[in-house]
Amino acid sequence: MSETAIANAEHFIRHETQFHLGFLPTEQSNPLTKTLESDFRTSTAQGVRTLQRADRSVLAMSERIFRSAEYADLVRKGEDTIRNGGRIIFSGCGATGRLSILLESMWRKHCAEHPETARFADSVESIMTGGDYALVRSVEFFEDYQEFGRRQVAGARMNANDLLVAITEGGETSSVLGTVFEVLDRGCAVFLLFNNPAELLAKHLERSRKAIENPGVHVLDLSCGPMALAGSTRMQATTSEQLVAGAALETIMHRLTGRNTPDYPSMFRSLLEALESPENVKALADYIDFETEIYRNKGKVTYFANDYLLDIFTDTTERSPTFMLPPFRKKDDTVSPQSWAFVKNPLYPTPETWKRSMNRPLRCLSWTIADYKAMNADAVCAHPPALSADDLLKFEVGNEAPEHRADSGNDAAVLVCISADPELEKAFRHTAPLFRAARSLAIGSETNADYSIRIPESVGELRLMKHMAVKLILNTISTGTMARLGRITGNWMSWVDCTNKKLLDRGTRLIMEIAGVDYRTACIALFDAMEHHENANKEKSSPVQIALEKLKKNGFPVCF
Repeated sequence: MSETAIANAEHFIRHETQFHLGFLPTEQSNPLTKTLESDFRTSTAQGVRTLQRADRSVLAMSERIFRSAEYADLVRKGEDTIRNGGRIIFSGCGATGRLSILLESMWRKHCAEHPETARFADSVESIMTGGDYALVRSVEFFEDYQEFGRRQVAGARMNANDLLVAITEGGETSSVLGTVFEVLDRGCAVFLLFNNPAELLAKHLERSRKAIENPGVHVLDLSCGPMALAGSTRMQATTSEQLVAGAALETIMHRLTGRNTPDYPSMFRSLLEALESPENVKALADYIDFETEIYRNKGKVTYFANDYLLDIFTDTTERSPTFMLPPFRKKDDTVSPQSWAFVKNPLYPTPETWKRSMNRPLRCLSWTIADYKAMNADAVCAHPPALSADDLLKFEVGNEAPEHRADSGNDAAVLVCISADPELEKAFRHTAPLFRAARSLAIGSETNADYSIRIPESVGELRLMKHMAVKLILNTISTGTMARLGRITGNWMSWVDCTNKKLLDRGTRLIMEIAGVDYRTACIALFDAMEHHENANKEKSSPVQIALEKLKKNGFPVCF
């Protein structure tokens, strides 16, 4: 082990204890999915059923929350805010940041399609750590800075008429808590949603305690236990937050338009039962096997969609840090490997695709080195990320150059059908011959498809349950595919990238679990592995995997 690795590890162990999160349920192994790796090895359908078990905990949580006074207060306060000319602003980071953007887009889409609600379009906004750019590519270490959240609240010009709904899966994300503290200073009402027991967070983490115990913060504890894939909070944690925050927002729209409120626990139960049907399990398993073979043959998958593009983007973006896959590549980058999966809209060029998906202009950041210094983020100053709208537009998510996604000779085009769209189908038929394989995946659509997943009809104004279905299905597909490719160990995400302090701790605990070593040994091994850099034109290896391989060579009983 290098002296630098030992010193860095010792510093993390001694001075970053507020990011040692193994005590949180969202960071622990779920007993319902202990056999996830072996089940997928036995049969893909069996693995799918194992993954689905954990979603039932979200249903149990929702039945509790939807009856609670705290949830009723969220709906009432949200409705009053909009009727009085204020804004509901969602804030999040990573998966919850993408959820915040999705919630805003759902609201804006309804307002764009219904003239009677057009006046409410600007009543809902979102703040994502790193801005809209982070929707398509994770921004390293941004979540570790409370000041970043504060700065983005200032940029949104929030005032006492506005309402903040802050969403953090673990309940401890610094940048999201920064938005909470800033709006409290501005006199705004605040609701804080998270997925670990409030008393546990308040006991162990100072930053969480400061928010949870503040009398100005309304807490919604959405605890639903460990994730199906240990530590992968993009799954049940974000599912529960999408269900609760989405239901509150949809209920507010129903009240503004004089419609009755749907029975969300019943609708979610019906959705889970539909996805667990033998026909849908088979369709999911068959599609997972298809996508797995594309990757095994060194091919790429490109999803083609129009509506629900943001939902698909969320899942594909999150595959990169979760499973150490190449992130999306900009059009002027000819060196980095292309992402295994990508999303394109074959109907419109990239700027128009974003405009139609967001129903608003891009909301990106143009922070300078001086800004980072003012926020005491000296570590970012050495390599400040490019987060502007111009940088985001370099990811060609529109109809430009589809041939670049079909250059290996083993690539696949997948049409995602969620509602009947003849123009989309026509554009797909025009593009599909570029690819070696072309398939269609239908979700709740009557369109004939290679893989059809039937779901109940969505009755809400914002189509929340259809969005929930897309999320659950894509989470199952992406996790199942990675399991089939050997990128999980047991039910641990053992091919993880360590791009922030929380992930450094998670990587350390993964090494402990798999290699049977103590925290210090695992942490040193991880920091030593992080000193190994791959060439820019090669896919990076997970530092967790590098550390495990080295420990195994040194005689430790590593089992993976």
